[in-house]
Amino acid sequence: MNSLKKNSIYRALSSLEIEILTQQGCTSDGWGQISVGEGFIAEHVRNVQFSGTVSMGDNSGTVSFSGGIVRNCGIYHASVHNCSIGSHVYIHHISNYIANYDIEDHVIMENIELCFIDGVTNFGNGIKVSTLDETGGRGVMIYDKLSAHLAYFQAWYKHRHCLINEIESKITAYAESVASNRGTIGAYSFIRNCRQIRNVKFGPHSQVLGPTRLQNGSVNSNESAPVKLGAGILAENFIVSSGAEISDGVIISNCFIGQGCILGKQYSAENSLFFANCQGFLGEACSVFGGPYTVSHHKSTLLIAGMFSFCNAGSGSNQSNHMYKLGPIHHGIVERGSKTTSDSYILWPAKIGAFTLVMGRHYKNTDTSDLPFSYLIENKDDSWVAPGINLRSVGTIRDVLKWPKRDRRTDPEKLDCINFNLLSPFTIQKMQKGLDILRSLKEISGETTEVFAYRNTLISKSALEKGMDLYEKAIYKFLGNSIISRIDKCHVQTWEELQDCLKPQHFIGRGEWSDLAGLIAPKTEINLMIKGIEKGEISSLIEIEEQFKELHTSYYEYEWTWAAELLVEITRKRIEDLKICDIISLIRKWKESVIGLDQMLYDDAKKEFGMDSMTGFGMDGNKTTQKLDFEKVRGHFENNDFVKEIVSHIHKKTVLGDSMLEKLSNIEVTLQNQIV
Repeated sequence: MNSLKKNSIYRALSSLEIEILTQQGCTSDGWGQISVGEGFIAEHVRNVQFSGTVSMGDNSGTVSFSGGIVRNCGIYHASVHNCSIGSHVYIHHISNYIANYDIEDHVIMENIELCFIDGVTNFGNGIKVSTLDETGGRGVMIYDKLSAHLAYFQAWYKHRHCLINEIESKITAYAESVASNRGTIGAYSFIRNCRQIRNVKFGPHSQVLGPTRLQNGSVNSNESAPVKLGAGILAENFIVSSGAEISDGVIISNCFIGQGCILGKQYSAENSLFFANCQGFLGEACSVFGGPYTVSHHKSTLLIAGMFSFCNAGSGSNQSNHMYKLGPIHHGIVERGSKTTSDSYILWPAKIGAFTLVMGRHYKNTDTSDLPFSYLIENKDDSWVAPGINLRSVGTIRDVLKWPKRDRRTDPEKLDCINFNLLSPFTIQKMQKGLDILRSLKEISGETTEVFAYRNTLISKSALEKGMDLYEKAIYKFLGNSIISRIDKCHVQTWEELQDCLKPQHFIGRGEWSDLAGLIAPKTEINLMIKGIEKGEISSLIEIEEQFKELHTSYYEYEWTWAAELLVEITRKRIEDLKICDIISLIRKWKESVIGLDQMLYDDAKKEFGMDSMTGFGMDGNKTTQKLDFEKVRGHFENNDFVKEIVSHIHKKTVLGDSMLEKLSNIEVTLQNQIV
């Protein structure tokens, strides 16, 4: 029911108003079923066919359109059945009818063929999306406030029957709680040039301009983050979250569209989930679990039966999810931060490690999950891995820096908890495993081996050795970052204070960590949460989402527990047995690693300004013209913003390292004097 009807007194039409309405071409199957509020002007209702129970609020005032057009509020050339209509609403040219809607204040509806609620509907809530497995084996039930992390539980914990039953029963209960035979069009919504709208609810400030068909869905717009639906959209069984934009002939069926997502330019998606800030243009998605920042911008790009996160799919990228035997039952995982180049292909099932660049076509079932930051390259139908090489890629760092800046979510309530960290317990534990794998391959195969086989991939000797060096540098970089942050936080002045500072306050954070589609957390806490849901101790969807937020908020506290465990592992000493020289040695190693990796980034960026990159510049001139043209368009290497950022980072980390070493040296001197 609209807000005005709750707070205002409504009355029956007067005989004079009925006469005016009749003279203006209005009809009703019962004038006594129509009520109006204060400020109602009969002259502002023309050529309207009323049926059922209808209420109308204050229809005085005007509305303005682009081009300087001003119109009086009211209802013109429409058929209205069983609707409540708020104040200052403009409804014009409904060629068929509007039925069973509560239309709130300041709504504009114009040039609509049909808009109705047909029976009791859940508005897309409770729909089960056949993500990953097209046959429905990993179905995820959606609802208005679904987070990527709760969807992760539903998709990947099917073996925990009690967990799935609890989650699905809660979502079913929510769907039943919002079920209604009446729809809502929220205040300040603008719905124009639409053909058919059936069983759809619209939040406040919805901007709906030209969809062809919307059926059984929720448009969860609000004032802080309006939803925009554009021309030619075909959508059924859907939920669109705040701040999302869908336009230009997009086709979606059985989909959840997360906060800040953009789908456009004839993109099509079926049985797919897209969480915060995903983008899809021109291509196709089928049974996709799109974690935050999954992006596909190109024609002929098919994402199918896969889980992606912080992923950028190149043109023509695709995967295949069945081998023509038992149907489309296979699926794959592309862990956070990965990219696929143009015309890349992956045969599912496969698992691609975090921050991996996939180049070429891969016809064998690969698993590089323990070799993150790699290149996976096709060569003569074989899949070759260059472990860790992406750690020195300027593109990787640029991506990590741009993601927070491109967060389009303006809603104060964020549904997804997103951890943007490049180096975290999740990625570092992968590097540790990768380092062990590479060392083991080298040790088992011997020094003379030039090519190493690993899980349907090949690794050259030089790539293996480079990978070991890069992983080691990254591990020391992470550990040093954690130690320095911890020392700064504690404001230590003495060795005793430093020892106390380095000791974790609890055990939470030890062991393995998981990436729950953007939320990075310890598996121990995830398992506790799951048990809490199974036992009914976490009794509502709101409590579940609050638990995710608590895990996200506590990340750095838990991270230190894990980093302290890594510190013990690397030094082979308990924290209470560490000496000041051990910490100094680690900081020196950190400084060397950070600057070494930054120098690699600097060298990689410099390639973008080499002569090969100048090909295509200076169209009608010589080499000098080519160079001048390049500099005019691209600028000078030293003046590039990202290059300057790398140089600045090297300087800052050098200063920070020297400052920390000086501080630790002073503590060491003080400690030695105390001993003397």
